[in-house]
Formats: sequence, structure tokens, C-alpha cells
Amino acid sequence: MSASAGAQCLDFLNVSKEKLNSDEQVNLCELTQGKTVLIVNTASKCGFTPQFTELEQLHQKYQDQGLVVLGFPSDDFFQENKEEEDTAKVCYINYGVTFNMFAPVSVRGKNADPIFQHLAKQSASPKWNFYKYLVSADGSQVKHFTSTTKPSSDTFQQALKSMLK
Repeated sequence: MSASAGAQCLDFLNVSKEKLNSDEQVNLCELTQGKTVLIVNTASKCGFTPQFTELEQLHQKYQDQGLVVLGFPSDDFFQENKEEEDTAKVCYINYGVTFNMFAPVSVRGKNADPIFQHLAKQSASPKWNFYKYLVSADGSQVKHFTSTTKPSSDTFQQALKSMLK
């Protein structure tokens, strides 16, 4: 880990990523350092897509307590729009997402984005859309939750609250 401004930057998040349907770059180190991070691989045409509502609720409820939500659309399971603009409409218009969504990436296999390669090594590779990874602020804990685990579930909520302490 490299130190910056007194807080720790997790090496695997020491990158810049392009926001969804935008040319704007976001420095993930600056965005996440010293915070609990929830990373989710998303898809716009999946049966789990309604989880965007609960993810946004988490963002609204816990952002002031140190939670950062990062969404990464992926077509690895063939359920993402071909056009990034259409993905953005689903996220921002249909579900009112205000947490950070990024340009589509691969989340599995040899072409997986380095963030997801790291998460796979620490826990498990996504088996479907809406896999959720909770990463403690110091990076010492990585917990993954399957697509069927809703953000509002007791299991997820307990893990989140323990990492936010």
C-alpha cells in the first residue's frame, strides 16, 4: 500500500477509471482511501437489475459513514446493453443511481479488469451479475456475496456494519 495524505490507498484501487457514458476519469484511490468499498459487477438486462434500488439506498444511507459504492457494468454474462448510453439510461434514469458507475469492463477470466482479478484472488470470481464485494478500509478483509444476496439482507447488512465500525 502506498500512503497518501495520511490515509492508505489500496494498491488494486490505485487507478483511474472512466465514468459510465462519459469522458470523465475518476481516481479510485482518492475516492476510496480510508473508506469501506462496495464493488459490484452490474448488468442492465438481468433479473437482478432491480438491486440497483437497494444499492442506491445503501449509498444514500452509509456514504457519510465511510461507504463508497462502485458499479462496473459487464457483458460477461451477455445481459448488458451494447451501447454505453443505454446502460447509463437504465442506471441513472430508470433506477436513479447516484453512486459511481464506470465504463463496462470484463469481470471474469484472463481479460478481467485488474480490480476483479484482485477480488477473485482474495475471494471468488463473479459467477453472475450483481456479485458484491465488500472491502474493508485497510484492505485486510474482502467478503463476497452472490447475486441472490440482496443488499438489504441481514447477512449483507451485518457484514457492512462490522466493516464500517
